[in-house]
Amino acid sequence: MLIDLTLCMGCNACQAACKEENHLSPNEEKNLSLTAYTALNKYSDVYVRRLCQHCDVPTCVSVCPVGALVKQGDGPVAYDADKCIGCRYCLQACPYHVPKYEWSSTKPRIQKCRFCAPRLAKGQLPACAEACPVGATLFGDRDELLLEAARRLGAEPTKYVPRIYGKDDVGGTSMFYLSSVPFEQLGFDSRLGRVPLPMLTMSALSKVPNVLSVGGVVLGGIWWITNRRTEVAAFEAAEKKGETPRPEEKP
Repeated sequence: MLIDLTLCMGCNACQAACKEENHLSPNEEKNLSLTAYTALNKYSDVYVRRLCQHCDVPTCVSVCPVGALVKQGDGPVAYDADKCIGCRYCLQACPYHVPKYEWSSTKPRIQKCRFCAPRLAKGQLPACAEACPVGATLFGDRDELLLEAARRLGAEPTKYVPRIYGKDDVGGTSMFYLSSVPFEQLGFDSRLGRVPLPMLTMSALSKVPNVLSVGGVVLGGIWWITNRRTEVAAFEAAEKKGETPRPEEKP
């Protein structure tokens, strides 16, 4: 989805449609919660809509030990509550701090935007995109939306900051943003880098075998040197007493 913050007028139709589609509390909310899969907040004069970014290489999926979170080919990061064991690794791993946990429930689940996966399977638009009355949220093919975002930046360079948030962040996401205000001033984290976070973990883990091998050699060398010093000290002590030990016979 392409979310153009310069077009959003704060009507909150996106959140209302999301809540109706997912049978959530109809109360208006400004922050993501168990009952708000999308939230609309205001920074100065700019309305900012937040929801799960549905990363191309999701960190939450990479850390889930039971496969409760899966990246689908058509975009959504889907969640299977029946598989979830409540480890909450996804909460710690998500760079956008999106998943919420039902702490007070006896059968707790993770709650977050589902990208209206059932609607997409039927060829329908996500509820929030369909409800937007001014076209601030567009749904479509990723490459086509990126072209549209680039077209808008080129057509009105003084209107937008020269960045498509979500295009390359943490390897790319399914949600893109255009803004007339620097994203850092709107609560977006611009320090995440372009490399998918799971790739950083794999890069670190790939060095572990080498570290262990080199470490083993180093520790073995330290043991030999220490042991050799002990043997030399014992020999010198015995020599002073006139009790030079006989060398050990080798088999």
